Amino acid sequence: MTIESTTVRKAKFVVIEGLEGAGKSSAIALVRDFIEKHTGQAPVCTREPGGTPLAEQMRDLVKVANESDPLCDEAECLIFYAARAQLVANVIKPSLAEGKWVLGDRHNLSSLAYQGGGRGLMPLVSSISEATLKGFKPDLTLYLDIDPKLGLARAANRGALDRIEQQELAFFNRTRATFLSYADNDDSIMIIDASQSMAAVHKDIIAVLQDQAW
Repeated sequence: MTIESTTVRKAKFVVIEGLEGAGKSSAIALVRDFIEKHTGQAPVCTREPGGTPLAEQMRDLVKVANESDPLCDEAECLIFYAARAQLVANVIKPSLAEGKWVLGDRHNLSSLAYQGGGRGLMPLVSSISEATLKGFKPDLTLYLDIDPKLGLARAANRGALDRIEQQELAFFNRTRATFLSYADNDDSIMIIDASQSMAAVHKDIIAVLQDQAW
């Protein structure tokens, strides 16, 4: 079922997730165009961490390594949720309330996978997630699944890796396993095989979008 502007009753929150090198940027552009075509308006696009002036400052804290004062795992987790709380309160919820669709480059599933699974902080992540989001979640999440070795090789070809992208392979294997575990248990999370060609990935994404009962 395609989204028709005459039948849209409620603005939706759609999120793109995936490991490094999964092709999120091109997927986001594709979904943005799809939403605009089928609703008649461009979605509000966000990224995490970031998306507000204060949240963007927090993004710098977790993306850039500081050798004189290394960011500990717990602090990393707290910063991600502080940035997310700002974004949800000041951009995402107000936009949805105004009838504007929101397209997110990452959201809470990333923290569950990276900090919860990758860092081994699931009890902390779960408790902070509940306290800050209170059950708020995307209407649809497209998870671009890729083997970490392939994804990191693609990411390295883009240029220098940031602090998180430089983690060991085992970290990304744990993160991927957590992504897949949540996707297997949540009907709002759709898995896309990101190891395919870009054309095949985009075809699968469009098929998922057209199949949604918006």
